[in-house]
Amino acid sequence: MAELITLARPYAKAAFERAKAQQALAEWDELLTAAGQVVADAATRQLLTNPGIAEQKKAEFILECTGKTASEEQRNFLMILAENRRLALFPEIATLFNSFRADLERTIDINVSSPFELTEEQQQKLAQALSKKLDRNVQIETTLDTSLIGGLVVRTGDLVIDASVRGKLTKLAESLGS
Repeated sequence: MAELITLARPYAKAAFERAKAQQALAEWDELLTAAGQVVADAATRQLLTNPGIAEQKKAEFILECTGKTASEEQRNFLMILAENRRLALFPEIATLFNSFRADLERTIDINVSSPFELTEEQQQKLAQALSKKLDRNVQIETTLDTSLIGGLVVRTGDLVIDASVRGKLTKLAESLGS
């Protein structure tokens, strides 16, 4: 996986810089995300490894499956990936592009697990507190997890804030055991 990210990085960076210059980040993001989803499909992966199909045809197939209308520069990007036999990198390119865009726009997606449904007001207060702490615009997605007993678990990327009763009980058990 790390190797694929390394291979995808220059392509994602080039696409991001071009999209930023065109002020078309959303359009590029949509196309790359859709292409990433198409390429992630097992049947598409099998097609991409078929040496009997021309790389250009593979690129056209991916574009057609996205259902998106691509600009000339986006089509050229697809063809460059095809020529370099890098179409299989679309999921990683889309992930990196999305990360570059989030950094530019100073946004972050956060998953909040709770043993109960959070009200809109609670979500807004939590978003404000996290936005202040992380110095980013926060987009919250909530997940119901009744095993937490009480409290919350906040996850984003590598950061996990476990403020749940279950987490506190686990820590207590560990400290008593040592």
